[in-house]
Amino acid sequence: MITSLLTIATILFLALQLEEKLRVPSPLGLILLSFVAHYVFSQIPVLTGDAEQFATLVIFLLPVLLISDSLELKVADLKEHAWSLLYLAVVSIILSVLTALAISDWLFGDYHLSTAAVIVLFAMVLATDPVSVVSIFSKFELPHRLKILAEGESLLNDATALIAFVFVGLYALGGNEITAAYVLGISAEVILSSVAVGMLVGFLGLVLMKSTHNRFAEMMVLIIAGYGAFEIAEHFYVFLNLLGGHSHLHLSGILAVIFAVITVNHVMMKAVDEEERRIEHDEAALQREAMSKNSSSNLIGKTLDRLRATLAERDRHLRTKEDIQLLALVANTILFIAMAEMIDLKLLWQYRTEILVMFLATTVIRGVMMGLFAAIANRTVKMVDINLLWWSVLTFAGIKGGLSIVMITMIPANYPHLEMFKAVVIGVIMLSTFSYSSALLLIIGRNKEIFRDEKLAEHGHH
Repeated sequence: MITSLLTIATILFLALQLEEKLRVPSPLGLILLSFVAHYVFSQIPVLTGDAEQFATLVIFLLPVLLISDSLELKVADLKEHAWSLLYLAVVSIILSVLTALAISDWLFGDYHLSTAAVIVLFAMVLATDPVSVVSIFSKFELPHRLKILAEGESLLNDATALIAFVFVGLYALGGNEITAAYVLGISAEVILSSVAVGMLVGFLGLVLMKSTHNRFAEMMVLIIAGYGAFEIAEHFYVFLNLLGGHSHLHLSGILAVIFAVITVNHVMMKAVDEEERRIEHDEAALQREAMSKNSSSNLIGKTLDRLRATLAERDRHLRTKEDIQLLALVANTILFIAMAEMIDLKLLWQYRTEILVMFLATTVIRGVMMGLFAAIANRTVKMVDINLLWWSVLTFAGIKGGLSIVMITMIPANYPHLEMFKAVVIGVIMLSTFSYSSALLLIIGRNKEIFRDEKLAEHGHH
């Protein structure tokens, strides 16, 4: 255990140093350092040694990563960009799967994959990683609307990909018939129920939040709300069965976490905004009193006391977010170390052609989907105009993550193409992490002045 702790702390420290000194994104640094550490120490597992243990670890860490990223989403932004996020997180996934079905024989004709198998395979590589995107974006001054589109999509499309994987792909792989009515019905049921569970847990979290003025207790409320929503959603059938039902319905734990945290954070940020207004009011009152000939030291003292109390309240809320972000950074480090331990380089080399084909296919499909989004958005008043630079950023923001490996472990162990699927998914994760991250750094770095001007113009407009 001590060795594991030392490994995690050392790799995280070095990754942060690379980020600070050389501007290497922390996810990229974590992956590189994790591989170096794993092979330097004779491939001795520090955390886990196989896919099933890794999947358990990912499920354990996933909620805290979602909590951290969900704190960046605001209700006002979701409302303003609802149509854009609907396309990016839902419509683009559906269109991508349909495109995959149309070209699957050309891509993997030798394997004779069924419709269900194609849906399962592509759903796994369509789920993106919000941690990497947020990490890269944090280094640059970017327009707020571009950040919302990219970060919101990377967070919300995981739920869509997981629904397509579990309720359509695996359902059909089990020999069940899939119809348009079934897909629409189960999607609506899962999405609406997951959102409702998340918001309900979020409101319960607010009750706990109002009972404390301790920032560590506030952090625990966010953890309880996030993990509670995830657990209830994933085991929703238990509650139905207690009520006399006979159901096996699983909801989306990802969606439940997102909306539970957004609910708590919305009220918390409203409190921060109110505190900001109070601070401005008290500062103005102090200035007026200081300039007055008949200033009262008693009034100034009371105003200063109130100002200090308000500042402390605001700082507590903001530091709670920082605490969660630190926790998520540690969780992400653990995740990448575990990933390095379970990757079989011989297996990746054996299926190198399939990996490259899938990587190129998904990259082209994503580019087309983002191009279609730009064409629609630029003709719609309620959506943000997308220029060529924004299109390129959105295209390469599709970095894959650990959720894809969790999906692998859900495929039946006796499925004949399981080994190929595992190699392809892990290979695409690795390629997208290195190539997409490098592309984003290059595109944003070379055009940082343009993005900065867009941000200033956006701020001026508001």
